[in-house]
Amino acid sequence: MASFHLPATSETVRWGMFDSSFPPVLEVDSGDIVTVDTLSGEPDDLPEGYTVLPEHRAVLAACDRGPGPHLITGPIAVRGAEPGDVLEVRILAISLVQDWGWNIILPGLGTLPEDFPDKKRTFLPLDRDAGIARMPWGGTLKLRPFMGILASAPPPEWGRITSVIPRAHGGNMDNKELVAGTTLYLPVWSPGGLFLVGDGHAVQGDGEVCLTAIETAMTGTFQLILRKDLHLDLPEAETPTHHMTIGFDPDLDVAAKIALRRMIALIRERSTLTAEEAYMLCSLAADLRVTQTVDINKGIHVMLPKDALAG
Repeated sequence: MASFHLPATSETVRWGMFDSSFPPVLEVDSGDIVTVDTLSGEPDDLPEGYTVLPEHRAVLAACDRGPGPHLITGPIAVRGAEPGDVLEVRILAISLVQDWGWNIILPGLGTLPEDFPDKKRTFLPLDRDAGIARMPWGGTLKLRPFMGILASAPPPEWGRITSVIPRAHGGNMDNKELVAGTTLYLPVWSPGGLFLVGDGHAVQGDGEVCLTAIETAMTGTFQLILRKDLHLDLPEAETPTHHMTIGFDPDLDVAAKIALRRMIALIRERSTLTAEEAYMLCSLAADLRVTQTVDINKGIHVMLPKDALAG
């Protein structure tokens, strides 16, 4: 097991796009640990009165701009990974690297665009030592940092795609449960798996309703493990206490059905329950949570306590 550090530079960052043809900027073995630096914000998202990381301006000046807004670090290849495999991504640590973040409302976007038609960008001071954000109306919010984008490369036949829409390769999932201590399972669609990360969120509510969380630059540490014994066509995850299945679709009802059917399948794989019994267990013990309602493909994640399957 080796450890690596991947900085965010113009050579390692992709702006607003995924493409399986992007060559890896780092290659590791299964079980290796990688600490990845990420940035957050396009030129208009950089504030006055705060310190902006010098690499942030350098990346914006040098990188080609894609169809999405996110700055994504990677891809990282795992030796031996082939389509049909799974990348087990153990999220070991996530930390903030600057003292500010931003939130934005944009015309025509978000969950209530008809109610909030005007653009509004807000910069928020972050106290990393205290783990809080100071709100413009007074008071504070406790930080719970996570990466909004965790992805493998998309299937090659998709070509170059926007970073906005979460899909079968993960991507812009904006799932606030993917904090340190959580394990994410990503389908492998291209040789090497090609892991990417970005879109740091200091704190976010389920739904991410106004369009963004508190967006900020962060560093994450991940252990990447190749799983040839698993096969998935959508991401799944587990926390120390819960199993998690995920569904994406423009229709939130369809996303809920996808995530729920996947949880029923997971229960049946890990127990002797029938489909009907698994469905009943979900009704009694599982929580269907709205991941986000703003990224075209909306998200639902189903959380089942692990002790519900005990015995």
